[in-house]
Amino acid sequence: MLIREAVENNLPQVLQVHRAAFGGETEAGLVEAMLADPTAQPLLSLLAVEGERALGHVLFSRAGIDGAGKDAAMAILAPLAVVPDAQGKAVGSRLVQAGLERLASSGVGLVLVLGDPAYYRRFGFAPAAPQGLAAPYPLPTEYAEAWMARPLGRAQVTFRGTVACCESLMRPELWLE
Repeated sequence: MLIREAVENNLPQVLQVHRAAFGGETEAGLVEAMLADPTAQPLLSLLAVEGERALGHVLFSRAGIDGAGKDAAMAILAPLAVVPDAQGKAVGSRLVQAGLERLASSGVGLVLVLGDPAYYRRFGFAPAAPQGLAAPYPLPTEYAEAWMARPLGRAQVTFRGTVACCESLMRPELWLE
């Protein structure tokens, strides 16, 4: 399996991975919107392929602290998708790890995610609220532990406040469901 950056002509494969993984158009539409969203830049779009077949995809997009300008070197991981017959075979783990390594080498100091704590803790993510980082919208209590942050390299979490994502992700229904 090869992990590589997705390019523009990979869009049909990327969208098909999300359709297969999530069983519909919602996440595929979100990915398509994020890839076209100038407020998501810079972004990192990674594709896991075996031969010509796409097995998984992950997207990391720009994030910052609301009202703090664009100085914070932060990214948000969303979404991550693996086709059903490749799930449980470390495809998602390899995508996340490759993304974290590339972001660290590019100077990004912090990555955020809203996801399964049991899954993301293995990559060093920890709840973000105790670190002073609030989600873009208030989360239901049962999702408090799912809003997570991970410093990269030697970075320390020095930012405090409410996280702002690209416009495509700043839709309340994405955070309150």
